[in-house]
Amino acid sequence: MAVRILVFLAIFLFVGPTTDGREAQPAVPGVMLFGDSLVGVGNNDYIATLVKANKAPYGRDFKDHVATGRFGNGKLLSDIIGEKLGFNGSPPAYLSPQASGKNLLIGANFASAGSGYYDPTSRMYHVIPLSRQLEYFKEYQSKLSVVAGSNHARSIISDSLYIISAGSNDFGFNYYINPLLFLTENADQFSDRLVGIFNNTVTQLYAMGARRVGVFSIVPLGCAPLAITVFGLGRSRCVPRLNDDARRFNGKLDAAVDSLSKRYNDLRIAVLDIYTPWHSLATSPGAHGFTEARHGCCATGLVEFTVFLCNSLSIGTCPNATTYVHWDSIHPSEAANRVIVDSLADRINKLVM
Repeated sequence: MAVRILVFLAIFLFVGPTTDGREAQPAVPGVMLFGDSLVGVGNNDYIATLVKANKAPYGRDFKDHVATGRFGNGKLLSDIIGEKLGFNGSPPAYLSPQASGKNLLIGANFASAGSGYYDPTSRMYHVIPLSRQLEYFKEYQSKLSVVAGSNHARSIISDSLYIISAGSNDFGFNYYINPLLFLTENADQFSDRLVGIFNNTVTQLYAMGARRVGVFSIVPLGCAPLAITVFGLGRSRCVPRLNDDARRFNGKLDAAVDSLSKRYNDLRIAVLDIYTPWHSLATSPGAHGFTEARHGCCATGLVEFTVFLCNSLSIGTCPNATTYVHWDSIHPSEAANRVIVDSLADRINKLVM
């Protein structure tokens, strides 16, 4: 508990109250989010895809108990990070009506559930590829200049925090189930492909003005309830082979980030390690105050995700998600998301200070 309190204090160093009692300004002017459902807040509601979370019980613990397109029972990593930085949560989904006018001044969320680094992953599920998210960011910059003026817009772009969350879907929902991939290249080769795309993504963001970038590691792939159900051979523990793939990818990501930081002297960039806290939650839930890690809260918790399997008609949904590590068979509960964000405090602090 003492460690967690210290972590909270570390991240609140830059959003604490002012000496004259006025509300403190956010640590950065805005937040720009790219990637997948771990940070996405509803862009998929505005496109033709089956990958949606816009109906109950998704969002049941969110403000007004409304399903907003977030893949969880409540707040996501993006919402909680936004709060820690001094905002009300994540900036709005870029395709939503809320992403207009003065709301553009605090950034935008371009993430799309089901996407990855590898564009074919996104095309499989008819979601927004990372390459298209970057195009939307360029479009956003033009809109921002109209609202804020060109000088202020440049300042917002350069001083905002950029977060990338991608890669897990490329493995879990493409590589492992796609013989055109797993029969032609091994997991390390596929990792190299993804890291190359990551490098190109950061290079493009840098060229468009980004100077503070945090990239999520990929998750412990073998600890998701769905992965254990499909690949666990009847066991109830994390699947070692999948977690080994994730760790090797994350090692390559670390090396890529080190290289980028040396290439661009004025770029602050860091890996935000979500693998370690998530793995700890999944393997030692009791140490964090949870009672269930093998099953998600929604329905049986073994295979259900998206509104087609996790919905108001699903039988067995738990009454209290705060004791569950996972909300559905893939995504963390809000309570687990909070534990994960606590662990990121020091890295985020260094990016924004």
